[in-house]
Amino acid sequence: NAQLQRSLQRLSSGSRINSSFDDAGGLAVSMKLSASIRRTEATQANVNNALSMLQTQDGVLKNAEKILTRLSELAQLSADVTKSSSDKSLYQTEFGALTSALSQLTSEEFNGVSLFSAAGTQINVITSEDGAQSVAINQADLASVVTTSGSILANITSGASSADIDTLNTAVQNLATLRATNGSQQQRMTFAADMLAINKVNLESANSRIADVDIASESANLARFN
Repeated sequence: NAQLQRSLQRLSSGSRINSSFDDAGGLAVSMKLSASIRRTEATQANVNNALSMLQTQDGVLKNAEKILTRLSELAQLSADVTKSSSDKSLYQTEFGALTSALSQLTSEEFNGVSLFSAAGTQINVITSEDGAQSVAINQADLASVVTTSGSILANITSGASSADIDTLNTAVQNLATLRATNGSQQQRMTFAADMLAINKVNLESANSRIADVDIASESANLARFN
């Protein structure tokens, strides 16, 4: 009767080990594997959140690129000798508004965490369930790009010089570097997420071989005990 009840319990629960009596050593190993699986799931969630943060940051940088491109265009237009002072004044008005909009982008956040930092601060994201591996992601230094473009605002009324245009070109290049860095970090996060998914499958398979019941074998036992 005891064996029959144990067999019924195994088949109903789907687990070969329902108490330490069933397999003390197997239970200990299964507990450690189960804990690793849960930590892996938690790490996956953290990595995916970090990836979402990077994607949000890239979206903001993409908008900054559009603004900076227009600023370069306005600077070039202000250098036109056929434009009157009133024309250049209008360029300056738009240039100032866009510079202000660009500046506001530096305060963007993801779930209360700043996307940008004047120092280009790095955040370490744990990418393994044991905490031994991590990947650094940047709070990009968008403020330096804003400062560069803002320094040209006063020159628009008299027509931007070649040095001003070169300065804006440098700002565009710096922004391109920020986006390229963001893209490389997104790739690393994606690879880390893929690796965690593979590790989780392997851990679940290992735990299954230890803890899960063999339906065919246990059904035969049930019939014999019955």
